[in-house]
Amino acid sequence: MSDPKPKVILAYSGGLDTSVILKWLSEKGFDVIAFCANVGQYEEDFEAVKTKAVSCGALKCVVTDLRKEFVTDYVFEAVKCNAIYESRYLLGTSIARPCIAKEMIRIANEEGAQYIAHGATGKGNDQVRFEMCAQALSPTIQAVAPWRDAEFIESFKGRSDLLAYCEKHGIPVDAKPKANYSIDENLFHTSYESGCLEDAFCGPEESMFKMTVSPKAAPDEPEVIQIEFKNGIPIKLTNTTDGTVKEDPLELFLYCNQIAGKHGIGRIDIVENRFVGIKSRGVYETPGGTLLREAHLDLEGICMDREVKRITEGLSAEFARLCYNGFWFAPEMELIRNSITFSQRDVEGIVEMELYKGNITVRGRKSDKALYNADLASMDIEGGGDAFDYNPADAQGFIRINSVRLKTYAALRAKDEK
Repeated sequence: MSDPKPKVILAYSGGLDTSVILKWLSEKGFDVIAFCANVGQYEEDFEAVKTKAVSCGALKCVVTDLRKEFVTDYVFEAVKCNAIYESRYLLGTSIARPCIAKEMIRIANEEGAQYIAHGATGKGNDQVRFEMCAQALSPTIQAVAPWRDAEFIESFKGRSDLLAYCEKHGIPVDAKPKANYSIDENLFHTSYESGCLEDAFCGPEESMFKMTVSPKAAPDEPEVIQIEFKNGIPIKLTNTTDGTVKEDPLELFLYCNQIAGKHGIGRIDIVENRFVGIKSRGVYETPGGTLLREAHLDLEGICMDREVKRITEGLSAEFARLCYNGFWFAPEMELIRNSITFSQRDVEGIVEMELYKGNITVRGRKSDKALYNADLASMDIEGGGDAFDYNPADAQGFIRINSVRLKTYAALRAKDEK
């Protein structure tokens, strides 16, 4: 009896690259189980993906609906800490990878697979994210990365070689013309890169965008919404303009995408630093994420202690760096996420915002756990009101003490100038 073939779980999209990879893995002696994660891809036909995977040689194709888990366990974790990479990127691709990798490992364990495989390139971040997350969850798992394999790269030097392989092996190819850029999409965002966008001075075409309208084409009338948070997590959205109410986490987030996209909110065009050391130009749409981050930031202003805020800003930057670089399941990320959760105990209340032609304008906020006190802040009340013993005269000593080091430094500089 011959030895059983090794099993591999392939992250499969149904596109050209992963279809070729599926067949190539089969030819290399693997039993391939294709896995496609539903994380909210735009108009994806998952039944067609399953059919194509089997026709390419997969034993079967597993499609898992991860949308709700993606929102509650990943997207809302980013919202809680105002995560943003290099002050601009909201981590739309980065944060989906641990969600997908976790399910890949679950399937690998269930199927007794010793390998995972993916179609990420050897120049990008995703190869790192998938494999780091997978190895954190299953230390014995092995990764097959064809775009780092010398034989595979020699065989497929361009799109024409991939298409010729498809024709030879009867792999169906999408008849639609290929866009002159690559797309990654999930319910959190859509990203566009490479191709014509590799020229950093070449602007994106308006027809490219899927989730947002141009601010110029957005409605001429604004809409007002209220978002309610508890423990830093959005729990209710109310459109005060038309009365729409959303409370289910997935429905709430999808509605955030819808209404923010309608008003042209959430587009950026940036050059970022990849973990592998390469600068990359990317165009991103993150309408719902932009909306929730703005609301959450504002609510923290009224609910969160100043020094806690200062510390969590550092934790937020580290969260973004770790997520971007593929360390979602690392112990330091666990520490940060637990610290952020602790910091959000009193972040609850409602933020009201107006959406208009690419802009979010906060109109007000309220919270039963607000640290803001109108009497204490008032310029019309000399002290702190009935609840606080605040004497403005105390500020004189406060200023004097805090000026000591400034005076000392100034005296040193004065000596240098003599």
